Amino acid sequence: MPGLGAESKVGTPDDTGVSVVAASPVDATGVTTPVAVTALPLDETTNIKNINLLIQLRWIAVVGQVLTIGFVHLVMGISLPLMAMIMVLCGSVFLNVISQEWLRQQTDARDRELLLLLLLDVAALTAQLYLSGGATNPFISLYLLQVTLGAMLLNGRSTWVVVVVACLCFAGLIVFHRPLALPDALRDDLFQLHIIGMLICFVLDAALIVVFMTRIAQNLRERDEGLAALRQQAAEEDHIVRMGLLASGAAHELGTPLASLSVILSDWRRMPELAGNPELMEEISEMQADVQRCKSIVTGILMSAGDMRGEAPVVTTVNGFFGELVEDWRGARSINTLVYENRFGQDMPIVLDSALKQMIFNVLDNANEVSPLWVRLAIERDGDSLVLKVSDMGPGFAKEMLANFGKPYNSSKGQSGRGLGLFLVVNAVRKLGGAVVAENRPVGGALVSLSLPLSALAIGARKHVG
Repeated sequence: MPGLGAESKVGTPDDTGVSVVAASPVDATGVTTPVAVTALPLDETTNIKNINLLIQLRWIAVVGQVLTIGFVHLVMGISLPLMAMIMVLCGSVFLNVISQEWLRQQTDARDRELLLLLLLDVAALTAQLYLSGGATNPFISLYLLQVTLGAMLLNGRSTWVVVVVACLCFAGLIVFHRPLALPDALRDDLFQLHIIGMLICFVLDAALIVVFMTRIAQNLRERDEGLAALRQQAAEEDHIVRMGLLASGAAHELGTPLASLSVILSDWRRMPELAGNPELMEEISEMQADVQRCKSIVTGILMSAGDMRGEAPVVTTVNGFFGELVEDWRGARSINTLVYENRFGQDMPIVLDSALKQMIFNVLDNANEVSPLWVRLAIERDGDSLVLKVSDMGPGFAKEMLANFGKPYNSSKGQSGRGLGLFLVVNAVRKLGGAVVAENRPVGGALVSLSLPLSALAIGARKHVG
């Protein structure tokens, strides 16, 4: 049975050069510049899987050839040019060994390389058929397997090259071939033997096509699913960029009226007719505190949007950062229902990121909305990761929310425009190389776990949540 397989790359320039427009930074003119995220890692993984499958196919072909030649020569008594056929076999083995070594050194394959490998397999098949009866050999239909591989793995032009070469080889074998030297005992049953050989070849063709093409199709489906996930991620990141532009613009616009309110309130405090009224002075103080809080929120938005990256980063520690974060959250919300558990262990220095702080605030705020009497924040270390666990005693997540967790506008509050908080949290954690897991607690309430690589928070890290 002649060689059947060849190294392959599933995909062509038409479907492997998939580029997804992802979220990108905003330049100095305020114009969003899209960044193309090419799905090469997915294609490379798919290529490696399929190349391994087809190397296995060629080894099966080599074993099949040895068994077929041995059966025909020794059992059926048909004289074959063993030396020439063994040399073709050795060529196939050598090609497979070279292919395996090439696979170890390469991460991708191009159409011209795949076309060459398939044509070499067609040549090996032609050589074995030439030495064993030419077009009268019932295994002549194995050319269809080569054509099927070409149609599955190459672009249209390369596939037609394989088709044309296979047809020319078939036609050539009708005229040029080495006739089989059949024993006299088999001459009377020649047609029946040919039909049996055709049946064996058909079964072999069908089995190999079903087994290997099914596995290749599975690899293609996995690649397509990966590409769909990349497109979804790019759409979400683009959504974040648009919201960031909107929030940054709103923050800039709010800066002026907030500054004006702060000046007016300061003037009111110095007016004699108001300074003598304790109740009014108390209300003015509360108004000034609220204005100052609004200014802090606006400053945080601008910092997260990248407008204030010129400020020097603050170096702190894990325990110091979270201790200050808990106190700030309690003070800003004027509540003491947050239970803080620090199980991190040995402290380590990190770079303070206000966007990371705001991200954790979002999770705590969501928990506090549904469970105002008790919220717990626990931090711990899991290998090289920092794990934050926020628990509450609320109603927990609905099944629909868990199924669409982290998607925009996925909220159980029943209000238009809600559900962006957790969406931003999930994407911020993903940018840091971490993960977010949401689940319902067995005793009631919800649990949101955030896992962040410590390398992304350590001094010298280049990543930012914003």
